[in-house]
Amino acid sequence: MAPLSDDHRAIYQAFLDQAALDSSLTAWLAKLPEQLAQGLDRQRHGDLSAWEKAVAKLPTLPTERRVDLNSDTVTVDLELSDSQQRQCFNLLRKLAPWRKGPFQLGGIHIDTEWRSDWKWQRVAPHLAPLKYRKVLDVGGGSGYHAWRMAGAGAAFVLVIDPSPRFYWQFQAVRHFIGDADGGRTQFLPVGIEDVPENLGFFDTVFSMGVLYHRPAPLEHLQQLKAALAPDGELVLETLVVEGDEQTVFVPGERYAAMPNVYFLPSSKALCHWLERCGFINIRVVDEALTTLEEQRSTEWMTYQSLADFLDPEDRSRTIEGYPAPRRAVILANKPGLSRLY
Repeated sequence: MAPLSDDHRAIYQAFLDQAALDSSLTAWLAKLPEQLAQGLDRQRHGDLSAWEKAVAKLPTLPTERRVDLNSDTVTVDLELSDSQQRQCFNLLRKLAPWRKGPFQLGGIHIDTEWRSDWKWQRVAPHLAPLKYRKVLDVGGGSGYHAWRMAGAGAAFVLVIDPSPRFYWQFQAVRHFIGDADGGRTQFLPVGIEDVPENLGFFDTVFSMGVLYHRPAPLEHLQQLKAALAPDGELVLETLVVEGDEQTVFVPGERYAAMPNVYFLPSSKALCHWLERCGFINIRVVDEALTTLEEQRSTEWMTYQSLADFLDPEDRSRTIEGYPAPRRAVILANKPGLSRLY
């Protein structure tokens, strides 16, 4: 058997540490070899080897560094020579487009498409304190929010996202952060359907920007609920439309140029869905239109972005004529043991 790479060794160790405290994770631990092999199969994506090589070529960094996971920009301050900084810049650019951030890594500012810090500012004040909690971030992209969760004191944060590009972006940031988080933050290149059924392990589960891509949204809500421990908190952020609890919008082939957008409920309808799925303490904590300042093209994401997907004559509509993107944050809880039986 080939020796484990550093990134694989880290996730195995994190799972072993957590399984020693809670045996419910043992079943998932047994699936890791297959899931890592499938998620990082070079046949899945032609550029996967290039991303892996880019991260492998990042230079050895000074041991002395200052890591800040609690600022709006996830920041690693360390001394790099001009040639090292140019090398890091060029290698990090090979992982573009960078969607979620921002990051400041050794003096290199990664200005991502999304101002994910703005979303965190809207979400964080309403959360049950993350300190000592076990957290699952479904569809977490490059891991920006996961690092913020670790900064908030979470005991264990697991990002799951099937994108191998996002996996290697996460590992690139990990190269700079090093062990500043004590190895508490990990990434597994799988989807929610790969999480063992009825896991009941995580204290908080985030699903942000995922639900509208699911053709069976109630099934997704049930999967999220199954991953939660009793009394655990769901943090759901998704596209919505205005309307009452009977309002659900089904767009055509594309919505704001995005394919695979299936159901956009109103916030009230989504609360009803959550209730039907058995969640309690359901509350809408934020709802707002997405602004052109929050999602835009940058040096690190040079493709089209929100400005290109809205009607230039009427910014309240998409180029398809649908209502412009509106996002809601809804929190809910899985019932405790006393209410499960």
